[in-house]
Amino acid sequence: MTAVVITQPMLFPWPGFFEQLMLADSYIYLDDTQFSKGSFTNRIQLLRGNDRCWMTIPLAGKGSFQKISELTAAGDDWKASHRALLRQSLLGAPFIDDALSIFDNVYRHSSLLALLIASIEEPARYLGIGANRKIEKTSEMDVEGTSWQRVLDIVLEAGGTRYLTGHGAANYLDHEAFEQAGVQVEYMNYSRTPWPQTVAAFTPYVSVLDLIARMGPEARNCLIPATVAWQDFLKEETVTP
Repeated sequence: MTAVVITQPMLFPWPGFFEQLMLADSYIYLDDTQFSKGSFTNRIQLLRGNDRCWMTIPLAGKGSFQKISELTAAGDDWKASHRALLRQSLLGAPFIDDALSIFDNVYRHSSLLALLIASIEEPARYLGIGANRKIEKTSEMDVEGTSWQRVLDIVLEAGGTRYLTGHGAANYLDHEAFEQAGVQVEYMNYSRTPWPQTVAAFTPYVSVLDLIARMGPEARNCLIPATVAWQDFLKEETVTP
């Protein structure tokens, strides 16, 4: 069976995303959809002392009414400030140099789309994830349409028989239509495996760079990918208070 994952390009995603990536035979960047303000496309959380803070790429025109592939950053000053913020966040971590090296490799890109894609590919390479997966961008695929129908058509175009997705898709997918088309929908069952942090209460919802800086080559051991069939996922969602 061919497992397909489709997500928007994102800035240094949280570790749970990489569990999803580990299961993908075909990974597709949804780069021709409209940018959504407040999404994780251009921002991610970092630890700062006992709290969290946002690291956000400022967008020209605030990204209004633009496709992700068309986004441009407002100026260049944010690159230096981001590095300083990340370094402060990771100060004292045993593998901080590994994380900063990944950051530097990513931030050398002048194209914002290339930078966002590298924000996924560089950490994945460090973690030894998905070297053999097929990588595509929807902007280079001839698949029109909207909502779940386009998602299904993209999966079929990629030769997929399994579609692995995050939890938000439960709000709009027509699961029966996927089944009828021969595609099995599975939702991620994120492990949220703890790693040493500076905060009193562990949080998995920070950049993967935090995991890499604190665990180094052992970071992959905190990624335990698993999925649940859509029928079981929706059943659990229904009974959860």
